[in-house]
Amino acid sequence: MPIFEYVCQKCNHRFELIVQGNAVPACSACKATTLDKQFSAFGVGANAGWAGSSGSGGACGSCGDPRGPGSCSMN
Repeated sequence: MPIFEYVCQKCNHRFELIVQGNAVPACSACKATTLDKQFSAFGVGANAGWAGSSGSGGACGSCGDPRGPGSCSMN
């Protein structure tokens, strides 16, 4: 199940949401369904050190935390 980031057009609330199947996402603050889908930092390259990398720079390597090695609770 993908996690998407949204900004509500009605109240300008920014939030993440797991979307299942054909479900229509709604704002977690005001319940409006007029949302703008945002590019996730995770989805656009903040995880450059993720799977298959040589480990030079980028994310943790265990979980993909963009803050780098030792930042996540998986270590």
